[in-house]
Parts: sequence; structure tokens; C-alpha cells
Amino acid sequence: MCNLYTTPGAAEIQRTWHVASADLNQSWDEIVAPRRTGAFIRSTPGGQGRALVTGPWGLIPWFAKEPKLAYSTNNARSEELAFKASYKQPWVRGQRCIIPASAFDEPCWETGKNVWWRFARADGAPWGLAGLWNTWVHPATGEVFESYTMLTINADEHPIMRRMHRPDPKLPADHQDKRSVIAIERGDVELWLRASAPEARALMRAPLLETISAKPLQ
Repeated sequence: MCNLYTTPGAAEIQRTWHVASADLNQSWDEIVAPRRTGAFIRSTPGGQGRALVTGPWGLIPWFAKEPKLAYSTNNARSEELAFKASYKQPWVRGQRCIIPASAFDEPCWETGKNVWWRFARADGAPWGLAGLWNTWVHPATGEVFESYTMLTINADEHPIMRRMHRPDPKLPADHQDKRSVIAIERGDVELWLRASAPEARALMRAPLLETISAKPLQ
């Protein structure tokens, strides 16, 4: 799971993902935590380009009564997308997005205490993390909210990501269901945004070890 990441500036997003400059006029939080305002890249209506959109990090599902949710939807398990009520409709509609991140932070509990690690890319470029977006209209005011969630995948076999997060004492040591963000490489972005669900699933994997530059913050 990821609960904190840093967003690149508008110019770097434009340069990396070829988003039109006209789409870069909105603002977002540089350091993004759940329910704060973040930036995400999705296909434009009609599928002719890419739009940079801002909205709360925490997907507002169709059945929500208010835009401020009492439960967490900032992370979505990739294994649950096809059937979980909060994510099923956006997944079926292909509402996938890229979440730009200069780095993301994860907690390591190997010492028995929470030690935060920061994960950047080894090549110095920003991460393009896999996400899902949704549009929700307030039934009373008509206000439109675009929101997003970050997808995660099992990382029990990953050399670094399996070391993150607090162990669950109720689960065996070799089946902890440690979670990782999903990194979409630059050459796969167009496929991720526009592909069928099976094609998109084929792109879901934790960041490759050689792409990671990670270190403790303490």
C-alpha cells in the first residue's frame, strides 16, 4: 500500500508524458497523502490525446452520498478490480490513468519500528504509477468531482517491496500479501490507457528491481 508520494512539476509531467500545455493550468499538492489533491493523466474524451486532471486521491464511487468518504479508497488491490463495488464500473469502462510521482514512501518494520524508505527511479525520471479514475456528480449541487485510486499488487516475491510494511501476525511468513505500487513504463503508457482489460492486466507488475533507487529516510 502507498499513502504518501511526491508529484513532479508541470513542466516535467508535460515533457515525460506529452500532455498538452493547455492541460497544465490546474494546481495540485506537491506532497500527496490520501484525500489531498493530486494530478493524474487519463485519455481525453474520444481518445485522441491525454489530459492532465486534478482531484482527490481516494476514488469517489458511484454510490457515494458525499465526496468526503468515511472509508479509504486511495489504494485498490488489482485482484479485486473486477468485482469490488467501488472499482468495478471504472475498471469495466477502462478508466485507467497514470499517476506521476517523483518518489513514493513506504514503511519498513524490519527493526520492529517504522522506518520510512523513499523510492525513486534509478534513472532519475519520474514514476508513472497505475491508477483508476472516476467522475462523480454531487446529487444536490451538480458539482463534478474527478478522483482516482492507486493500484497495488502482491509483492511477496519482490526483493525490496516484500520488506516493506508491518508484518501481519495472523498470516504465515511466506504469505504476507505485502503490497506494491504498479509501475507503468513509458513505452507502455498508451497501451495502459487504451487497452482491453486483459491487455492492461498483462502490464500489472511491481517495479523492476533495476529501476528502483531506494533508501531509508532515517
